[in-house]
Amino acid sequence: LLINLNTILCQPLFGNPLINYHQLDLPGGLIGPESIAFDCNGRGPYVGVSDGRILLWQGPQLGWTEFAIPSPNRDRRVCDGSADDNLEAECGRPLGLKFHPASCDLYIADAYFGLLMVGPNGGVAKPLANSAEGLPFRFTNALDIHNETGVVYFTDSSIIFQRRQNLLEIQNGDRTGRLMTYDPRSKEVTVLFRGLAFPNGVALSKDNSFLLLAETTTMRISKFPIVGNGISTPQLFAQLQRNPDNIQRNDNGEFWVALNNGRSTYFPFAYWLPWFRKDPVGVKYDEAGQVVRVLDGYGGTTLEFVSEVHEHNRIFYLGSVLKPYVGVLGQ
Repeated sequence: LLINLNTILCQPLFGNPLINYHQLDLPGGLIGPESIAFDCNGRGPYVGVSDGRILLWQGPQLGWTEFAIPSPNRDRRVCDGSADDNLEAECGRPLGLKFHPASCDLYIADAYFGLLMVGPNGGVAKPLANSAEGLPFRFTNALDIHNETGVVYFTDSSIIFQRRQNLLEIQNGDRTGRLMTYDPRSKEVTVLFRGLAFPNGVALSKDNSFLLLAETTTMRISKFPIVGNGISTPQLFAQLQRNPDNIQRNDNGEFWVALNNGRSTYFPFAYWLPWFRKDPVGVKYDEAGQVVRVLDGYGGTTLEFVSEVHEHNRIFYLGSVLKPYVGVLGQ
């Protein structure tokens, strides 16, 4: 399905996003709540931020509190409060987050430390995997968990470029990304698919029969049917006109795809072109790949760099790779 922004005029849209909208500002100097999670008790949001920590929102009075760190060797004097991407390899940079629905353990795709897990009470995360087939993870990115087997599906966006080099990865047309699984019973990593162009968000269907994967560089969403412990030949689910980031499934089995850049605010001279007349920063699909709803940014800066649209209890939480806040949008 090619999203032509002219056809979006026929889809139900949010109203002006600044209505019923507020922000959960991150503490001092932190940025980049790239992914969002809620635990088994509905607490949250939990977010990973620029200094490597996982933070938990405890409400307006307590605000954000530390929940987890990615490594016992992380130097707080250097890392705490950092927004310097040159320190990411030392401090960590958590991207994908997901709680296992049965154990309530939090699984973390840290761009530099690999696949991690921390228990329901938080603390220091435990390393699970940092390489596959002899190749170290360079850019661990997104994940989802099979709610019956506990198998973790996750992406490594490149075997060459790290997260802080993501623009170089796109400019060079890198196709070394991988889709993998981690089996918590055998503790083994299996590479399911290679040769991906900046594989980013992943999301399992509600019945675990297929998986969606976003390739940022090619602006494509692929559908991988799940067969036993593996996958079969991918199918095109959606061809976009903007770069997709994370994919999140809601309770109804629909998928929100965040569209991170390529917005008209970067190309104001092009706003009069027909396909720039709408400014989608998130698109919701049904399982058949049909557009159900669109979140429009209205050309402003508030909804810039949206990396995730997370629907929870009819509230929409908006992650970002660069902003110092989580956006919250009511119905």
